[in-house]
Amino acid sequence: MRDPAVSRYTAGQLSPLRRAADLRRLRSERFDVLVIGAGVTGAGAALDAASRGLKVALVEARDLAAGTSSRSSKLIHGGLRYLEQLELHLVHEALTERGLLATRIAPHLVRPVPILVPLEGREGPREWPMRAFRRAYYGAGVAAYDVFAGIFGGGRGMPLHRHLTRTGAREIFPSLRPDVLTGAIRYYDGQVDDARLVVNTARTAASLGAAVVTSARVTGLLRQAREVTGVRIRDMEAPAGSPDAEFEVKARTVIAATGVWSDDITRMLREVGVRPGLRVRASKGVHLVVPRSAITGEAGLILRTAKSVLFVIPWGGHWIIGTTDTDWELDRSHPAASASDIQYLLDEVNKVLDRPLSTDDIQGVYAGLRPLLAGEADSTSRLSREHAVVEPMLGLLLVAGGKYTTYRVMAADVVDKAARRLGPSVRRSRTDQLPLLGADGYAAAWRDRADLARRHGMPVGVVEHLLERYGTLAMHLIAMIDADPLLATPLAGAPEYLAVEIAYAAHAEGALHLDDVLTRRTRISFETPDRGTESAEQAAEIMGSVLGWDEEVRAREVEHYLARVAAERQSQLMPDDLTADAARLGAADVRGFAADRNEADADLPQL
Repeated sequence: MRDPAVSRYTAGQLSPLRRAADLRRLRSERFDVLVIGAGVTGAGAALDAASRGLKVALVEARDLAAGTSSRSSKLIHGGLRYLEQLELHLVHEALTERGLLATRIAPHLVRPVPILVPLEGREGPREWPMRAFRRAYYGAGVAAYDVFAGIFGGGRGMPLHRHLTRTGAREIFPSLRPDVLTGAIRYYDGQVDDARLVVNTARTAASLGAAVVTSARVTGLLRQAREVTGVRIRDMEAPAGSPDAEFEVKARTVIAATGVWSDDITRMLREVGVRPGLRVRASKGVHLVVPRSAITGEAGLILRTAKSVLFVIPWGGHWIIGTTDTDWELDRSHPAASASDIQYLLDEVNKVLDRPLSTDDIQGVYAGLRPLLAGEADSTSRLSREHAVVEPMLGLLLVAGGKYTTYRVMAADVVDKAARRLGPSVRRSRTDQLPLLGADGYAAAWRDRADLARRHGMPVGVVEHLLERYGTLAMHLIAMIDADPLLATPLAGAPEYLAVEIAYAAHAEGALHLDDVLTRRTRISFETPDRGTESAEQAAEIMGSVLGWDEEVRAREVEHYLARVAAERQSQLMPDDLTADAARLGAADVRGFAADRNEADADLPQL
């Protein structure tokens, strides 16, 4: 629990001093709940446990949201296709969470995005029955989606759907080919910057007293007889050979929310003869980013393909096109998009566009891995999107599966199970009532944004940008600019971002490396044609002034980032997964994972 004399904002700062203090806590305290993995589920579990008054620690091998949780389609959605598959409980659950996020928990980060369902068909009297059937079929599905949202959505937060003629559809989306559709249905889902939601969730947990430490790799479990009592940690930021690099953390309950890394925990358990009762398959999803000028439209698209569902989603000055859905059994930290993945997405989206896209239109590419509960289906797209919580050993809980939208439910479920172990005095989950940092007062701040801009002598567009990314925490960035006007300088190569955002990421958001800032705190790495290489020097200088980097460290950070971008570009020219993975691994991880592979304990899992 935080000191009542300390503000919620101050208590939620993930500063360099805070990391040092939390590392001391890890070494000296015994926690009620220790969460491994700071993706959205792990951060959500840490917040849920801390909000119940428990003593909580959250550790992450790399950065907040470094894995799956920063590489999604950026949608908070109820799962329209689950409705078609009659998985009504999943739709109910997801729409409830969508409503909570958009109206109470994170209205500054989750906002409505219109999406068109194109109705395919041809002209002629013989086609009219089929056209009528398609409109009735999809219309009934979208209507049911809205009904579910209204009944179960916890505050809808989204407008209702609308039927459109061919002309109406092309007025909204002029780039649609007129010969491939007879009309469309427009509905709404939520859009989110997935990495920023994770950062805010982790910071909110920190504001309630949780110790949050990134670059802290779990190398093993502590056991007493058949009970897990903690973990062994390696601090990946400690100098080589430092006696402080390795230490133990004691906890009454350990929660592994490790997503596609769940098999690492499984291997640890098998070494002591325990079957985990849970298996996760990794499914690769690739997304392309093209400039807004490449496609003319005011809404997104959802398209059926033979292999997956394809989204074309507006994203600021860009479009995000994705995704693929294929098995991945190679490097999990840096899944690579191959040339065949990219061509598949281009081929599918070009079926409906009047001006075909080519590789020349692509500004960015990113790939992520979905953690799917393993089943008997041949295709990963048919594996369960439900989640599971298992307790393979006393004191150890594993949570896996699910999807981004329902992270809070997953977190509450696993902490509920931990609470039963910790005793009857533990409170019930209340995260459905708990706004994240930046959400309090957001509606009023947005309403008064012109006055706020005028008071601080800033363009209204800059204030809007900051409010949409930070909510009411934007006041702290504005205060930093007031104290140092140079922080209002746009970044080289990415003028939509300001220098203050880089400084704030290092000062308050736990960013430790240049990659953390350019890839997750901002989205410069996939939103710019140069993929952040033009911003790297300036961003490293700003970060270095906060983190105390000397010239050598700044140069090393820039060198690593440039190598990472070059390796990703090379991987995207490779014909298949195997060659793409080999090319991507040509750039070492800045946190030293590549070097660890050559050490005596290289077979230890990287959590």
